[in-house]
Amino acid sequence: MNDLFNPQKTVTAMRDAMARMEELVEVEAPPVAELHDIEIAGGEGARPARVYIPYGAQPDHGPGLIFYHGGGFMVGSLKSHDPLCRRLAAVSGVRICSVDYRLAPEHPFPAAVNDAFAAMDAALAGELAAYGFDPDRLAVGGDSAGGNLAASVARDRRDQLHYQLLLYPLMQLLQTKKDRPRWQEGPLLSEFTLEEIRKHYIREADAADVRISPLLADDLKGLPPAYILAAEMDPLLDEGAAYRDRLTASGVSVEYRLWKMVPHGFLNMSRLFPACVTAVEAAAKALDTAFRAKAL
Repeated sequence: MNDLFNPQKTVTAMRDAMARMEELVEVEAPPVAELHDIEIAGGEGARPARVYIPYGAQPDHGPGLIFYHGGGFMVGSLKSHDPLCRRLAAVSGVRICSVDYRLAPEHPFPAAVNDAFAAMDAALAGELAAYGFDPDRLAVGGDSAGGNLAASVARDRRDQLHYQLLLYPLMQLLQTKKDRPRWQEGPLLSEFTLEEIRKHYIREADAADVRISPLLADDLKGLPPAYILAAEMDPLLDEGAAYRDRLTASGVSVEYRLWKMVPHGFLNMSRLFPACVTAVEAAAKALDTAFRAKAL
């Protein structure tokens, strides 16, 4: 696996490696009642998206999660995160729309951010109503780079969203070279990889821009409640904890779950890390609980 995800390979090779790894590292995910490949608004035209309607979902208009996949803004797809989204939907009973935003280096910042906001705004405007999404009961979520996008959307649409699900989120790119334990340098994410993300995704943009580094945002009061999942063997561990502390200090309710002895990206490796399924189920139950509490 280390060889397949060698960050010195080209982005194209990394995408190919991820596609080839999917069948090797995932066990079969639970079924959902309906799956629809659709298009949703993007920053410069429609983007592919995938809708998951789980068994037992609330009839007619129920709560929904707009999800952004991880992959360092350079890799990842609807397919790579299909098992994760299936598990989240099946356990939570919440409809999910997974958004295929544009990737660097072909589309550097702010393309991914613009796509993320456009998709959320479309959902808030009721454009997913045909699939049962209630625009007044929406959450936002994502893993890694997708968690970065989700945090930005949650901040700017705080008055319209009910919850944010941040799975080992990449919260800043201002400082990528830090003293870390060697065991936090994983096969999917390392200091070298973070530097590659800076080079291909940010380019000439300011890394202190809060759309790139949500951890640096000043006003966090009034944000929707958050669930933050962390992996112990992850170079992003400290910044996830720092965002937890900043949200808590701003009066935002946060549930923080640290999973021991697992690396960044383990939520996409259910065959290799049995904790994957348990961790996804815990996040899904938190999402379900959040919407149930809002309904009371």
